[in-house]
Amino acid sequence: MSIIQAVVLGLVQGLTEFIPVSSTAHLEIVPVLLGWGDPGAAASAVIQFGTWIAALIYFARDVVRLIGGFFRGLATRRILDDTDSREAWLVIIGTIPIVVLGLALKKYIESSFRSLWVVTTMVIVVAILLELAEMYARRRQLRSFEQMGVADAAAIGFGQCLALIPGSSRSGSTIMAALFRGIDRPTAARYSFLLSLPAVGAAGFLELFKERHHLALLGWTSIIVSIVVSFVTGYASIWFLLRYLRTHTTHIFIYYRFALGAVMIALLVSGFLKA
Repeated sequence: MSIIQAVVLGLVQGLTEFIPVSSTAHLEIVPVLLGWGDPGAAASAVIQFGTWIAALIYFARDVVRLIGGFFRGLATRRILDDTDSREAWLVIIGTIPIVVLGLALKKYIESSFRSLWVVTTMVIVVAILLELAEMYARRRQLRSFEQMGVADAAAIGFGQCLALIPGSSRSGSTIMAALFRGIDRPTAARYSFLLSLPAVGAAGFLELFKERHHLALLGWTSIIVSIVVSFVTGYASIWFLLRYLRTHTTHIFIYYRFALGAVMIALLVSGFLKA
């Protein structure tokens, strides 16, 4: 992987990881369009370290607060009565489904799920689900993080599992599930970012260890460059999305997904792209 490729992949990862348009889909599509080929699941997971570090730094105060609340709740045996402890447990509960299914489906995630037909299908399917979620949310009084419960966390956690299939978007899947649960958009985005810390971090560390020899062939310098670039652009993406969703719906991202899906179908049918 050249430095130019590393910079492009880092930009793609950083710009699309937190926006509900699927970073994994773009990490597959962009290299193929440029004639570079699929960088592979291992490289994609490790490049995500940049955006993971961005989320960790952006929400550092929340992370410290929730860790403190978690242990305080255990000590006082008031795990759901203490606000910080309750929020920490909501993140834990929301993370469990994707960890279990991620390990169970790992073989397919790294192989058949990466077909561009699968990616294209999920780009469109999640766009439809997001549109339905927006229609549902318009008819309800939406709730904030303080009003979320265990059932909400579990439902959103299962929604996040869609992101195991490339093209779905982890943020898109969690925001969609949150809207169906009547959670407001800024809260849905914030909760999505907090859920990314254990899920993306664990995947990145696991792939880094298991595929270290394969990654060495790509070049550690290039990998580090891609991580740095994805960190900078990922941090900016978090800042943008949190502010954007305070006053806007997700429709601009829905329309983008439909357009992207249509372009992908045209390229696949024409034979320009190979599934």
